[in-house]
Amino acid sequence: MRGLVYHGKGDIRCEQVPDPTLETADGAIVRVVKTAICGSDLHLYHGDLPVPSGFTMGHEFVGEVTETGSGVSGFRTGDRVIVSGVIGCGACARCRAGQVIRCERHETRVFGMSPELHGGQAEAVAVPGADHAMTRIPDGVSDEQAVLLTDILPTGYYGARRAEIEPGDTVVVIGAGPVGIQALLCAQLFGPARIFQVDRVPERLALVEKLGAIPLHADQADEALVEATDGQGADTVIEAVGSDATIHKALVYARSGGTVSVVGVNTSPALPFPMGLALMKNLTFRTGLVPVQELWPNLVPLVASGRLTPEIVFNHHVGLSDGAEAYRRFNDREDGILKVLLDPLA
Repeated sequence: MRGLVYHGKGDIRCEQVPDPTLETADGAIVRVVKTAICGSDLHLYHGDLPVPSGFTMGHEFVGEVTETGSGVSGFRTGDRVIVSGVIGCGACARCRAGQVIRCERHETRVFGMSPELHGGQAEAVAVPGADHAMTRIPDGVSDEQAVLLTDILPTGYYGARRAEIEPGDTVVVIGAGPVGIQALLCAQLFGPARIFQVDRVPERLALVEKLGAIPLHADQADEALVEATDGQGADTVIEAVGSDATIHKALVYARSGGTVSVVGVNTSPALPFPMGLALMKNLTFRTGLVPVQELWPNLVPLVASGRLTPEIVFNHHVGLSDGAEAYRRFNDREDGILKVLLDPLA
C-alpha cells in the first residue's frame, strides 16, 4: 500500500509501505477513507522532534474496519470509525474512561509521530486497543467532519472548556489557524459576550470575523485589547499557536484573576515562562494533551445535530500521491491554505 513516510527534516515521500497487520488480539485494521495534515505534523517537518525516520505519518484519519482481533468486542468489519489521534494502553481504568493522557501504564502515544506507532496518512492502518481507540461515525456526520473529531475539534473544545468561560465573558483566542478556529467555534458554546481573535494572516482574520469573532491583527492587538477592556484584560485567553511569544502574550492579555488555556503545541524544553507576571496577576494557567475519547460524547452529537460545523477549515483537497507537495505548500501557507484533506484513493 502507499503511505506518506517521514525521512527527516523537510523530507516527506509518498511510497510503498508494508500492509498493516494485527499484532495483538485487541487491535483492528482500518482502511483509511480520509486523512488530514495537522499543524502538529509540521513539528516533524521542521525537524523539531528527535525521532528516527522511516515511519508513516498522520494522526487525523477515519475509515472502515476491515479486520478485528479476537479480543475486539465493540466493532466488526464494515463499521465506519473515527480513530483517536492519541491512544493509551486501552486496558487500564484511565484509558477505559477515555483519559488516555493519564494512561496508568504510561503508554500514551500519538499516531504517526515515531516508528512506534505508524500513522494514518496511508491507505490502511493498524489500531491497537481498538475498543477504546475508536468510535463509530453516526449517520449525519460526514467523513470530513469525522476527521476533525480525531484531534483538532476535541483540542479546540478542550481549550475552551478548560478556559472556564462564563456567560458574558470576554474571551481572546490567539491564533486563527485550524485549531484556533475550532477553539472559536467551541468557545461560542459557553455563552461569552465577545470573542477577540488574534492572528497575522488577513484571510484567516476575515474568516473568523464571518464566524462571529472580532478580528485583531497581532501588531495592533495589544492596544486594541487595552481599549476594549478598559485596561482590565480578557476574562479568559485560549492560546492556539504554541510559540514562546504567543504563550507570553496570553498571560499579558488575561485580566487579574483570569484563566489562560494553552492548546498550542510547544516543544521547547526551556520555555521562558514569566512567573512574576502570572503570580502578580493571580492567573490560572492550564495546558495539556487533549483526551480525545473522553470528549466524543460531548462533541459527536453537536456535530451530528449541526450545532458545530468544524469542516469549514478544509480549503485544500488533494490525493495522497500529492501529499509531499501538500506538506510543503501547507508549511509555506501557499494559496491561503488553512487545512489539507487527503484522499488515500488518489
